[in-house]
Amino acid sequence: METNYVLGVLGAAIILLAFIMNQLGRWRDTSLVYDAANLIGGVLLVIYAYNLRAYPFMILNSVWALISVRDVVVDLTRRGSHHGGFFRKWKR
Repeated sequence: METNYVLGVLGAAIILLAFIMNQLGRWRDTSLVYDAANLIGGVLLVIYAYNLRAYPFMILNSVWALISVRDVVVDLTRRGSHHGGFFRKWKR
């Protein structure tokens, strides 16, 4: 099986998993696992689209991944503020 095909299938499956888990109420749309799954799936689909030279699909998934990066950072910052400062050790 071609590597790029596997990347595309995995990326789509991960994003669909996040969507399904959210719809079933298992993952909140503000949870780290939901946002991380969207980020990983989005990045895999960006690579897939780039390899196919499917630029509109690449742009769509780049935006998806960038928004997910922001959400992951927000999740980690929020988590850090509740658990004694996740990022404090790097600020010293």
